[in-house]
Order: sequence, then structure tokens, then C-alpha cells
Amino acid sequence: MLRFFLSTAALFGVLAVILGAFGTHGLKPKLTQDQLQTFETGIRYHFYHALALLFLAFISTKLQSSFIDYTGYFWIAGIILFSGSIYLLATKELLGIGHWTWPGPVTPIGGTLLIIGWLLLLIGAITGNKL
Repeated sequence: MLRFFLSTAALFGVLAVILGAFGTHGLKPKLTQDQLQTFETGIRYHFYHALALLFLAFISTKLQSSFIDYTGYFWIAGIILFSGSIYLLATKELLGIGHWTWPGPVTPIGGTLLIIGWLLLLIGAITGNKL
């Protein structure tokens, strides 16, 4: 799991920095203040969970638990669904997809996956075996 979570964390970290810079420099003149704040919320949770996934990679080398592994998978899915849908919601007029309604309901699903990931980490921390 170390290599998979570490490489995924690095990829998500790179994407968070790129999207954050793009939001600040490229989208700022094109989005309303509310849209920009929405986009920045996506970046914030994206980056928080990329860092959490990085730490999880190292935790997985010290603590053996399938809950720890599932934590990473839930966070990965949560980042994609939560932050991804927020990026779409914030930029949908700019992208010409203003008629899309499905990103709105996807956001809380992604958020729920992030929460479940944290709960799985808690369970793994309590029940896991040291390696």
C-alpha cells in the first residue's frame, strides 16, 4: 500500500497545486467571487486529503489493518467526487455546462466518502496490529 498511496498522494498534491494556481491566476478574472470561493473550497479539501493520504502511506507501514487500506480508497474516491464536482460547479458556466445538474448531488456523496475514510482510520487505529 505504501507505494500506491504515496504515488496517489503525490499525484493529487501536484494536481491541487496546479489547480490552485490556475484558480488564482487564470480563473480569478473569469469567475464571480462566490464561484472562486467555491473553487477554493474544492482545492482546500483536495489538498488536505492529499496530505492525509501521504501520511496514511507511512502509517500503513507501521499499522496493519484492512481499515487503514480502505481509508485510502475512500479518500481517493472522496477527493475525486467531492473536489471534482466542486470544480465543475464553480466553473460550469465558463465551461458551457451550465445545464448539467448532476455535479450538485455528487458533492455530498464525495464528502460522505471522506468522512467514512476518517472513521475507518479511527477504527484501524483502535483495532490494528503493529507490524
